[in-house]
Amino acid sequence: MTSGGPEHRHTRPRDRCKTPEPRESRNPGRTRLHLARIAVAVLLALPLGIALVGPFLPVAERDRTQPFDPAAPWPGTDYLGSSVLDGILDGGWGIVVTAAAATALAFLVGVPIGLAAAATRHRWLDELLMRPFDLLLALPSLLLMLLLASIAPPTAWMLVLIVALVNLPDIARIVRAAALEVAHRPAVEAMWLQGESWWRTSIGYIARSILPTVAADAGVRLVGAFYLVAAASFLGVGAGPEASDWAVMVDLNRGGIFLSPWGVVLPAALLVALSVGLNLLFDRLLTRKATA
Repeated sequence: MTSGGPEHRHTRPRDRCKTPEPRESRNPGRTRLHLARIAVAVLLALPLGIALVGPFLPVAERDRTQPFDPAAPWPGTDYLGSSVLDGILDGGWGIVVTAAAATALAFLVGVPIGLAAAATRHRWLDELLMRPFDLLLALPSLLLMLLLASIAPPTAWMLVLIVALVNLPDIARIVRAAALEVAHRPAVEAMWLQGESWWRTSIGYIARSILPTVAADAGVRLVGAFYLVAAASFLGVGAGPEASDWAVMVDLNRGGIFLSPWGVVLPAALLVALSVGLNLLFDRLLTRKATA
């Protein structure tokens, strides 16, 4: 019994003096979180930086050469013989600004309509506000956009209005559905019984309660508006062939992809990076908001 005592006493300090494991091995989830943040930052910073700062960068003017010139300096020339770099620097501003403006306009119109339809006490007003959107929802987004563009002048502001109108029915219906759930709460009924005004009940309570839902949907709508603007530019709606646009570059330069591939690869890669980065960003924000 006594011979085993010292051995037992000496083993404990050795256990305590073990070398601590690296922090990364103890918390692999945090490492993956940092890697995900870096990936989102890179995917967003590069295309957004080029789109927002590119048009203001001083670039030396180059003379036009032959279209898709394989001997031209990197990244080559486009279908007109101009430098692909000039189109890359100038082509992102229109897509980003148009998508952001269309999303903001759609929410400025759709949120009040959906809120008014949910907070009203008159059935006929709800039907009057929401039934026209059911007709718009029956048409696919691209088909509706092409129909509207065929009768509208091809300008940038008209493309903003068309994309906003395409997103408007979904926004109004989502806001109405979220506001209806809040409008039937006992707190709202108590406010009506106490004689509170419509503005105080609708704006002060219902609108504040649906802000998380509206914010989450805004991220999804921004990505959807970006897809619509890029598709519209690719189809020639809004931005003409002479416009500096990443989607237009992909369309016009695809004929010479085997001679000068960078005129298609670079704008397509920037479009994909911006789309994936926005999706990952909003997914992370929604996940964090759900776990909070």
